[in-house]
Parts: sequence; structure tokens; C-alpha cells
Amino acid sequence: MATEAAIKFEWRLDIEVLIATIMAPSMVFMVSTALSVALPAIQRDLGATGTDLIWIVNAYSLLQAAFIFLSGSFGDHYGRKRVYLIGIVIFALSSLICGTTDSADVLIMARAAQGIGSGMMITCSLAIVAAFFFHHRRSWSIGVWSGFTMLISGAGPILGGWLTELGMWRMIFLINIPLCLIAIVILVVYVPESYDEEAPKELDISGTFLSTLTLMLSGFFCIEGPRRGFDDPLVLLSGVAAVASLPVFIWIEGHSDHPMMPLNLFRSRTFTGANTLTLLLYGAINSVLFFLPLSLIQVQRYSAAAVGFALLPMTVLMVALSFVMSRVTDRYGPRLPLIAGPLLISVAFVMLAALQPDSGQDSYWTTLFPAICLFGAGMGVTLAPLTTAVMASVDEHHAGMASGLNNTVSRSAQVLAIAVMGGIVLVLFKQILLSDPTVTALPSDARALLSAESVKLAETALPATLAPLERAQLQDLIRETFSGAINVIMLIAAGLSLLSGLLAALFIERELPFPE
Repeated sequence: MATEAAIKFEWRLDIEVLIATIMAPSMVFMVSTALSVALPAIQRDLGATGTDLIWIVNAYSLLQAAFIFLSGSFGDHYGRKRVYLIGIVIFALSSLICGTTDSADVLIMARAAQGIGSGMMITCSLAIVAAFFFHHRRSWSIGVWSGFTMLISGAGPILGGWLTELGMWRMIFLINIPLCLIAIVILVVYVPESYDEEAPKELDISGTFLSTLTLMLSGFFCIEGPRRGFDDPLVLLSGVAAVASLPVFIWIEGHSDHPMMPLNLFRSRTFTGANTLTLLLYGAINSVLFFLPLSLIQVQRYSAAAVGFALLPMTVLMVALSFVMSRVTDRYGPRLPLIAGPLLISVAFVMLAALQPDSGQDSYWTTLFPAICLFGAGMGVTLAPLTTAVMASVDEHHAGMASGLNNTVSRSAQVLAIAVMGGIVLVLFKQILLSDPTVTALPSDARALLSAESVKLAETALPATLAPLERAQLQDLIRETFSGAINVIMLIAAGLSLLSGLLAALFIERELPFPE
């Protein structure tokens, strides 16, 4: 009886720890996926440009990436539960500002603060899981963590689409406040504190500063270059400084007594390969997830709610396969899933690149549905084995650093990919639009207006002097141009995914090391 009671208590504690560590990160992922559907409405209501939309996403991702990296060390030093709680509070307060502002600039700043809180939450939640569950249960717990966070975040597009259709996109942010309060109560009552007793007492402040600075400079160069011009002195300076700061950061980490990114972790072939794969694959995935809802709503005339349901098969397959893949990884290792998953994703992106401006809701089952299913299957095959490969390739006392580093890589990939891909779309859209015979035949003042308005992409305003037939033709041209630019992004993402699968074949070991 005593043994049975102990087992029941152990399982109850397992469930409570998993609930506490799943709820807060799920809010982070849910907001990100819901926001992607709401961006067109936000653009209209706040008068945002295409550059503003990129900053709304990337200001958040930049600070998230920086604090994912930093929070791994903070959690190891001062307690993962304590840092986790602070992150939840910051996320809740910034969500309140996001949901009440009428300014695109204020929304960008509040999203940056939201990124700080989310970075602290993501790192420490996964580090708590890795520290609480021992080696033989770590793969299972990570699979559950990955599956449920994806399941809850998968509700994001449906929730975001529904709220947007009701004219209530602000609730995407405000709904986080009561959820944050619930997460705080569960965390305080049930989750034990954990530290890394072997962590150095000093923090790598210089490394943290340089890593953040490099990301910010790179993002500014890629995002503002198309708007200001790449010959703008500030844009040029940011690009040169970003290139120069990266080797300095690596040198500092290699010579520091307390690096936040110990270079000796990269002696593990699996750790190196998994993080390289993360950089390429997450860059491809996030660039597609940023532009696909914009294309569906602004080009193919899907409603916001319809986009949420259109993407639902991706989430269902991703979650279902994540639970299965944790067992497959335990038995066969992560190598085969990490080869097959990116290849499936690559094929899905090629199918998405074939979508045409007239591929609307009526043709969903024959155009978008097969690609979305393949996309979801590829992610479901990949994500849990990728996380497990990273966490199993390091010692337990490096769990916080490994989690922080891998999450930083994935968020950095998102920042750089959306910045670079966004820059490509802005440049392609403007060049193709202004060079079309329909536009070159317009008066000079009309061409000048279109040139200035092109930063709004599909929301480009038309000259008021045009005749109704000219307006209709020009509106169709804008939709076709935007669609063509996005299709180029889909093909680039397909190439990155294919390269990820090839790298997995070269670097990922066949069996999980699970070092002692």
C-alpha cells in the first residue's frame, strides 16, 4: 500500500510540474500563432506599414532570443522557478499594454517587453522539466511538454481568427492576464525550486550584451534597408557592426571563465548538428508562417476565421505525431526523424509556392489542404526529436544552458529569417510593381504615390485620380505582385528545409547519448 501511495504521489507531482511548465509557454506560442492571423487587421486599424508588421513580430523575437540566452544562466544561478515567475509577470503587464494601445510604435515597444518575459518563461520551463525528470523519463516528459504546448498554441490561429472577425483582436493579448495569474498560483504551490550547483558565480554580461547587439544590428539592417535604402549611413553602419561583433562574441566566449555559451558543448556532434538544423529549419518555418496568413487573407480573400481553421490540420498532425515520435526517438534515436521531417516540410513549401492568387477558399481541399497536412506531418516528425537530441547530448548541470542556447538559436533564426525574407519581399514587391506596364503608363504623381505606399505591400493605397477600371486593374496587379513575392519566399524556405535534412544525416548520431 505504501508503495502504491508513493507511486500515486509521484505521478500527481509529475502532472502538476508538467501543467505548471506547459501553461505559461503555451501562452507565448498561442499569442504568436494568433497574431499571425490578426496582422492584417492590426495593419488596417493602426495604419501600420509592412515594415511595422515585421517589427511587431521581430521586436518581440529579438528580445525573446536575448533573454532566452540570458535566462538560462539566470535560472541556473538564482533559481529556475524564480526567474520563471518574473517572466510571467513581465509578460502579463506587457500584454495589457499591447491590448490597449492605439499606436503601432507603442505596440512594437510593448511587444519587445513581452519578448523579455516570454524568453524567461520558455527557457526556465524546459529547464525545470529537464532537471525534474531523470534520464529514463526525460524523453517522455519532453515529448509531453512539446505535444501539449503545440496543442494549446495550435488554438492560436482559430482563436485569433475568431476574435479578429469580431473586431476584437486586442483580446489576443488581454486574454493572457488571467491565464498568467493561474500559472503563477500553480507554480508557487506545486513546483520545487531547482539550481545548477556547479554553475559559475559570475554571469557573462559581455557575452550577453554582444549576442543581443549582433541580433539587433542584423535585424535593423535587414528590416530598415529596404525602407531607408541600403546606402543609408545608419543601415550601412548597422550591417558592418553586426558582422564585426559576431567574431568578437565568439572570441569572448572562448576565453571567458564563465561563458553563457560554453564552446565545449559544441564538441558533441549531435549538439552542433541539432543547433545548426534548428537555425535553418526554424528560419524556413517562421518565414512561411509569417507570410502565409497574409497571403491567404490579403491575396486569396480568406476570412481571418477561415485561416485559423485552414491551418488546423497542421496543428492536429503536429501534436499527434509529437507524442508518437517521443517513443520512436527512444527506440531508434533522433537521426531518422530529423532527416525525414525536414524533407516532408520542404515538399510542403514547394506545394505552397504553387498557390496562385485565385486559389481561394472554394479550392481549399485541392490546393492548400494537402500542403498544410504535409507541413504539419513534417513538423510533428521533427520537433520533439530535435528538442530531445539537444537536451540528451549535454550533462544535466548544463540543461539550462543547452535549453537556453537552442531556444536562442530558434528565435534568432526567426528574427533573421523574417528580417531577411521581409526585406526580399519589400524589394521584390516594389520593383515588380513599379516596373509593370500598367504602372509605368500612369502619370508621374500617381507613380510617386505608389512608390511611397509600396511599403504597405498588399495594403498599398491607390491614387484617388484613377478611373474605376484602372483601380480594379491596379488592385489585381498588387495582389498578383504580392503573391509572386511570397512564392519566392516559399521556394527559399523549401531549400533551407532540404538542407536541414541533409545536415541531420551528416551530424546527428543514431542513438541518444544521455550522458551521466
